Amino acid sequence: MREYLLTLCITAAVTYLLTGPVRKFAIVAGAMPEIRARDVHREPTPRLGGIAMFFGLCAGLLVADHLTNLNQVFETSNEPRALLSGAALIWLIGVLDDKFEIDALIKLGGQMIAAGVMVVQGLTILWLPIPGVGSVALTQWQGTLLTVALVVITINAVNFVDGLDGLAAGMVCIAATAFFLYAYRIWYSYGIEAAAPATLFSAILMGMCLGFLPHNMHPARIFMGDSGSMLIGLVLAAGAISVTGQVDPDALNLYVGSEKEAVHQTVPVYIPLLLPLTIIAVPAADLILAIVRRTWRGQSPFAADRGHLHHRLLEIGHSHSRAVLIMYFWSALIAFGALAYSVNSASMWIVLGVVFLSAIGLLLLLLPRFTPRTPRWMERFVPPRYRRRGSVAALSPEASTPASAADQPAPAGAENRTPVVSGVAGVNGATAIGPRSRLADRRKAGTR
Repeated sequence: MREYLLTLCITAAVTYLLTGPVRKFAIVAGAMPEIRARDVHREPTPRLGGIAMFFGLCAGLLVADHLTNLNQVFETSNEPRALLSGAALIWLIGVLDDKFEIDALIKLGGQMIAAGVMVVQGLTILWLPIPGVGSVALTQWQGTLLTVALVVITINAVNFVDGLDGLAAGMVCIAATAFFLYAYRIWYSYGIEAAAPATLFSAILMGMCLGFLPHNMHPARIFMGDSGSMLIGLVLAAGAISVTGQVDPDALNLYVGSEKEAVHQTVPVYIPLLLPLTIIAVPAADLILAIVRRTWRGQSPFAADRGHLHHRLLEIGHSHSRAVLIMYFWSALIAFGALAYSVNSASMWIVLGVVFLSAIGLLLLLLPRFTPRTPRWMERFVPPRYRRRGSVAALSPEASTPASAADQPAPAGAENRTPVVSGVAGVNGATAIGPRSRLADRRKAGTR
């Protein structure tokens, strides 16, 4: 575990330290496009954050190769080299797209080629654990097609959800954390060495996201762009492919009996990882809804619009930060709920806990303008939007204005101005300049 933590910390440190210079490079290189009609940010922001994330990936793999225990992963498996090859290709395509806005079909072709590069080097699905049947061996073509499909779906799911500051990096970090705990349990508890590459990939992915998040939280100083979103999507897919299609369920010995019974016992574990729709359920749902919505309108499935889940949260009145936190909540609930269920599928408390937390999440969705209030003794230490209405006036600088100043004639037009107080009804906490628009003109928001 210590070597995994060391790899994670070095990956995060390299990503964090390189993001600042990469931001300056992106500004000089002109990778800072004008604000589009579907964007939510108000100022041109540089992209190419994926450059720092890619070098963080390289640093993590390099450090792991020189550690005593993790070095065995490179000696016994070619999967780390396959991941690095596919990641380099998809990262290069993303950098070109961030700078020159390449066609969507070209990006799709590049994603398929990157997946094919990993398949050629051995990172592929060899068999599938099917409940009631057992482990079904796949032919070379079947394994290749399934691997490519899984990589493309995961990459585009992450890319589609990258629409708010810190959203994609945070959600993938949550998914990678749950995935790491699962893979480490398979590798350490059951002694299955085939799960070691997936554990390493998850630790590195966590470091990439954690190192980039401080620069990407609202208000973001830099975006990861397609060079980052496609990269972390590919790394997440690589971990799922490694642990799903190459770990023999019968080797877990979770059930004494036939292989069919062993597979049936491990259904809660393998079904979520077969197609990582549970680990990244929210991005996958957003991807499916976007494809259906755009196809129904007669548009291309890759045509950008403003109908994503995070855009709808903004439309119903949630602030930017609150929309991101709600998406984090649902991702964590689904990912860690599946993880807990895979550990003990017979526990009814897990199901009840997930149901209870889901009810809380639905309640948060229905209260977009709810602003929590702090105790009076803490009001001097929190932003004005969290203070009570009377306290705002008492703590504001205007409250101590001399009476003579109040007698001064008001400037022209001042009689038509109404002061806005943070925290009052009708004012969103994130803006404090007036009620949030319902986006009737459909101008803000979109994927980057």
